[in-house]
Amino acid sequence: MLRSPRPAEEAHSRSGAAVTAEGLGVRGPRGWAFRDISVAAEPGALIAITGPSGSGRTCLLLALTGRMRVAAGHAEVGGHRLPRQMTAVRRSTGLGPVPGVTDLEPALTVAEHLRERALLTRRFGGSLRGLFRPRSARAAESRARIEDALHRAGLDVDALPKGARTAVRDLERLEVLRLSVALALIGAPRLLAVDDTDLKLSPADRARAWSMLRGIAEGGTTVLAVCSEPPADAVVLSTSPHDRPRADDPAHAREEREEREEAGDAPASGPATQRPAPAAGASEAASAPRGADGAGGQRDGQNDEQGNEQGDGRHDAREHEGGAFDAIAEAGRA
Repeated sequence: MLRSPRPAEEAHSRSGAAVTAEGLGVRGPRGWAFRDISVAAEPGALIAITGPSGSGRTCLLLALTGRMRVAAGHAEVGGHRLPRQMTAVRRSTGLGPVPGVTDLEPALTVAEHLRERALLTRRFGGSLRGLFRPRSARAAESRARIEDALHRAGLDVDALPKGARTAVRDLERLEVLRLSVALALIGAPRLLAVDDTDLKLSPADRARAWSMLRGIAEGGTTVLAVCSEPPADAVVLSTSPHDRPRADDPAHAREEREEREEAGDAPASGPATQRPAPAAGASEAASAPRGADGAGGQRDGQNDEQGNEQGDGRHDAREHEGGAFDAIAEAGRA
């Protein structure tokens, strides 16, 4: 008689999710959070999302885990295509620490967080038949899931100040990261998503965090992590606006023009407004050479053009950042 694998064995033997995307983009009420993202990563890969703050890194993480609807392009996670199969992608992926989405309760203890997550996983993540098994069998399965998740996340509960009764508010930054990752691993996801991986970590703790995530990836689970400095062995995705298509690309220029027309920034397509003709004296004065003044006028014109270009760049950056924040806010409300 074949013995069914325990949750710990099942978590290690479960294959990771391959991630592919082409031209992926998410748009909020005030513009694009990110766009034109393409990637191809094998199962069990370590994927790092980089870019400046407000450039849509968290939006990309939520989109690839089926928790934010994409507005352009397409992606496939673990054989499930986005945006059509968002529910299936959500079921096969797990969220670690994501500010505003999976925040831990500071007053609860480590043990309370672990028991709650194991209970939710057993209730909503398992089969209906499993709910009718003996209580001792269900409790043993929950303990096995918790022990396996803590081991893979590298969290030694006995080393905490008060052991399992330590409140979240009393944990160090790296310990909070490990606990959040362990909670996500209890559900045995095929893809683990982690936001702000290296935020407020010392160089030594940053190395330990990446070592933890690298070990999880080597165990078969695909890891998707937002960071400021990606490791050398990671598949890097950048949401930086500087990596977007160039303005001299005809297709990109057409998209920009359509966006401005939708926003009402483009001039009306009707006949141009005629300006009154200048007086004769003013025309002669304007056409007469002015020597040094003429050169200064040319320089002023060049400065005006440069200022307009810089202003347009700042406007695009503000629009890009605003779109990312709006998209995250919508995901939090959902």
